[in-house]
Amino acid sequence: MVNRHQDRKFVVSNQEKCIGCGLCEYVCSMVNEKTFNPDKARIRVTRMGLFTNIAVSCRKCEDPICVASCPKNALSQEENTGIIRVNEHSCTGCGWCVGACSFGALNLHPDKKVAYVCNSCTDTNSKGEPQCVQWCQTGALQYVTTETLAQKARQKIVAQLLENPNSAKEKPSTCNNNSSSA
Repeated sequence: MVNRHQDRKFVVSNQEKCIGCGLCEYVCSMVNEKTFNPDKARIRVTRMGLFTNIAVSCRKCEDPICVASCPKNALSQEENTGIIRVNEHSCTGCGWCVGACSFGALNLHPDKKVAYVCNSCTDTNSKGEPQCVQWCQTGALQYVTTETLAQKARQKIVAQLLENPNSAKEKPSTCNNNSSSA
């Protein structure tokens, strides 16, 4: 049975919990590359401000622009999981896929000079969640579907509305509907 796009799981980061420690990068590089080198990680911690951090990885898009942008057809997407696969023999390292990804999830491998992307630890002996999620000390990383993510967003909005019910009131209209005749 083919998974629908909304059933595909991917790693998402909660910026309210992420402290930018980079442990996810180290775990990822060790699991996938057998070295502690964050430059070889398939997840990246991005600092968005003084105290705001977010970990970025592949979102397994329904119609991935990274795959479509590759001039050598070196990228493909697994239909069932949504995982992007890179054929290292076809990839020339041009970086078009890296520039095309609006999430910044693809990178060029510093040694191999080919594209690489999160594989959800399916190429390892990992069972269940990717290792970065399992090792995240603050619980900032979760392995979710788009539906789960949308449900969490709805719950957060409802909680905020319950905390501050005045924020739900409609703002007065700025449109002038009075028609006056001279």
